[in-house]
Amino acid sequence: MAKRDYYEILGISKNASDDEIKKAYRKLAMQYHPDKNPDDKSAEDKFKEGAEAYEVLKDPQKRAKYDKFGHSGLKGGQDFHGFNDVNDIFSNFSDIFGGAFGGGGSIFDDFFGGQGGGAQRSRRRSGTGTPGSDLKVVLKLTLEEIAAGTVKKLKIKKNVKCSTCNGSGAKDSNSYTTCSVCNGSGEVRQVSRSLFGQFVNIAPCNNCSGSGKIISDRCKTCKGEGRKEDEATIRINVPAGVTGNSYMTLRGEGNAGKQGGQAGDIIVVFEELAHEYFIREGDDLVYDLDLSIPEAILGTEIEVPTLTGRAKLKIEPGTQSGKLLKMRDKGIQHLNQHGAGDQLVRINLKIPKFVNAKERELLKELATQPNIKVS
Repeated sequence: MAKRDYYEILGISKNASDDEIKKAYRKLAMQYHPDKNPDDKSAEDKFKEGAEAYEVLKDPQKRAKYDKFGHSGLKGGQDFHGFNDVNDIFSNFSDIFGGAFGGGGSIFDDFFGGQGGGAQRSRRRSGTGTPGSDLKVVLKLTLEEIAAGTVKKLKIKKNVKCSTCNGSGAKDSNSYTTCSVCNGSGEVRQVSRSLFGQFVNIAPCNNCSGSGKIISDRCKTCKGEGRKEDEATIRINVPAGVTGNSYMTLRGEGNAGKQGGQAGDIIVVFEELAHEYFIREGDDLVYDLDLSIPEAILGTEIEVPTLTGRAKLKIEPGTQSGKLLKMRDKGIQHLNQHGAGDQLVRINLKIPKFVNAKERELLKELATQPNIKVS
């Protein structure tokens, strides 16, 4: 199958600046990030495709070759790296993903708490015990809550650390024996030889999950699990300006791990509820205002709803149908930025379906006037 054009993949023009390329890749990577689309092969392929496009277009020399020769100009030699898996992408783009691979601040910090996503999540959870699983929570928000930010408290059922054994799974500190597989080291080593010399592979011991100890007498409360199912209250600080289907990660708030293992995360997905009056367009709000013909011709002052209450709006004489009147800073607060969007009031002329005899005569008389002047 022929490869797609790299500029088309990132949704940018061929004269895009370096910042525009990086911004476009950030947007695509956030959309198809593995943590956001678990077990979705299509999303993973698009994530890799975007990384391939970014790798070429971010490099001036590679970009020049691609612009001149297309994909054929990158075949062979060292012009294109290629990616076999997602971890390969994380390790190569330390300037984008940051964190454990030597980069600085990550573009994913807002969503992954500075951890850099899936590749580093597996590293973060290494250690003793079995890691707990992640939980997904859908949080419904009104436009009023989105506009200013809010704090939500939710009760959820999840595995929590056993209070009797403090998550260890053992009856007491004397209820352990040394692991016979790793002899208490918590590690197993495999030695292999090749033409290049001897290689030693060190990995956590599967028998004791890297702890070096085996539980001989289990906790009766949790039966050696180190956790039990319970109801917990979580606090979610929702920043102003979030959008529907965006999400945030609560690190370590998911299911507790087995026998002291790292707790999973809670993925909070935001759902924007439909509003009675407003249509959201980015951080702006659109409100449809119906005016009668006399109001539009003569002008008036009218009260309109806003997210914080009602406000007066002046309608100038001769206002046309379809005109947008701007109410500054009455929209949604910008995400992680100062300022807010506007409320746009869209004028619609209200044409009555039925009129009485007197109204009909007045309209006929009005229709005979070539120009209408209002003083």
